[in-house]
Amino acid sequence: MASLIGIDNGLTVTKAVVFDVDGTPLATARRRLPQEHPRPRFVERDMDGLWRATAAAVREALAASGRPASDVAAIAATAHGDGLYLLDHAKRPLGPGILSLDSRAGAVADAWNASDVADRALHLTGQVPHASAPSAILAWIRDNEPERFARIGYVLACKDWLRFCLSGTIGTDRTEASTSFTNVLTQDFDPEALAIFGLEALQAALPPVARSSERVGSLTAEAAAMTGLLEGTPVAAGLHDVTASALGIGGHEPGRISIVAGTYSINEVVTTRPAVDRRWFCRNAIEPGEWNAMAISPASTANYDWFLDHFCGAERAAEAAGGASIHTVIATELEQAFARPSDIVFHPFLYGSPFGSAASAGFFGVHGWHERGDLLKAVLEGIVFNHRLHVDDLSDGFGASALRISGGGARNPALSQMFADAIGLPVEVSSADEAAAWGAALTAGSAVGLFASPRGGARATTRLLRRHEPNPDRGAALDARYRLFRELATAMRPHWEAIEALAAASRTGGGA
Repeated sequence: MASLIGIDNGLTVTKAVVFDVDGTPLATARRRLPQEHPRPRFVERDMDGLWRATAAAVREALAASGRPASDVAAIAATAHGDGLYLLDHAKRPLGPGILSLDSRAGAVADAWNASDVADRALHLTGQVPHASAPSAILAWIRDNEPERFARIGYVLACKDWLRFCLSGTIGTDRTEASTSFTNVLTQDFDPEALAIFGLEALQAALPPVARSSERVGSLTAEAAAMTGLLEGTPVAAGLHDVTASALGIGGHEPGRISIVAGTYSINEVVTTRPAVDRRWFCRNAIEPGEWNAMAISPASTANYDWFLDHFCGAERAAEAAGGASIHTVIATELEQAFARPSDIVFHPFLYGSPFGSAASAGFFGVHGWHERGDLLKAVLEGIVFNHRLHVDDLSDGFGASALRISGGGARNPALSQMFADAIGLPVEVSSADEAAAWGAALTAGSAVGLFASPRGGARATTRLLRRHEPNPDRGAALDARYRLFRELATAMRPHWEAIEALAAASRTGGGA
């Protein structure tokens, strides 16, 4: 009986999932990935360590699935988009991988957005520059690490590095290629896109582009030994995790807005024309002649994980020692907080924001009588409000009658309902578990003919589990808080810049 493996590499965890061909997860294995923060705004990780952790997860999932390696028909990876994973000309990592939470290039992006570069980039590539875009990070390396820049042999994304480790082949797919350097009309790499950013020297370093469901190689002997799979197992190109998540829940369809409430606030809709607007990225969809309008910011459930890590240490330790899930443990105090009036506002801008690179996270309205649950409730509301910013923009451009959600927002019915109430649209949750990994597996299955196409496979295997209708009364209360959320963000702009100036002064010895 055929099975498929989808690898989903996020910003904190890499996982491997063995699926039956009907989309049922047979086994899942995870490895937590350490992040390195060598300097403020730097978020990196060891590339070889990432591969070893991923291979170990594949081996564990395969063993737990009860299926022999000979049943695995194909494998593909998805991973966080943007960021940068560089190889030298010998195809070895050129320094650590740079995650999409990295904001070292924030000043580069800000300068471009204050000049004509942003308009030129928007017109040609379908998107304005941002701190974690490959264009901005590469320009930062050019200006600050010229020796490293001169040694760049290949410019890859995270999942492309994993593909290389699996198959030994260099390349990317259509969805990932469009993060900085493609022409929005032709959907192919364009030398002029590099020229806009002063990166013409990297033309030869851009990888070949394949369709997401194209077989791009076979598992090498070394990768087979590390993963427990058979040498020669087909490897597909895979795809950007934003697209993979929407595909996995049956949401990668024209006119349907999908939300991924994960580390990033991701909100997207497939279009049949290149709709270019500063409010979203217009990137390649899976199929030629389709585009993915993506309104995103690094301001979603990473804030929730941060809160649990820093304010729920005892519960984290108990969970790690084999105790109850931390989410179950804190559910009671969170429920109690929901029963009390809301009077705290949280900006979920720990790693980035739609309000500029200087924005930072913050609680407003905290008093001595507040408890931990009140703060956590505000964190969840802030996450939902940030998604609403983006969904409102997409709804204005494309309209929407319902939303389909994946990620942490889909697993918790109370949070799914909050999305519906705050945004004012029905929210659908599909049957897909491990949506991004299933999206990758759908491309693998299509590569070997198990599905006519990734989207066809999704249609055949996905069903709706539940639908949340918006509650008008709760929606009205959340709407008032959302307006305050936005007003505070607007008022904070000059103050965020002043805070950043203080931080910069302290780093250079000019602070107290």
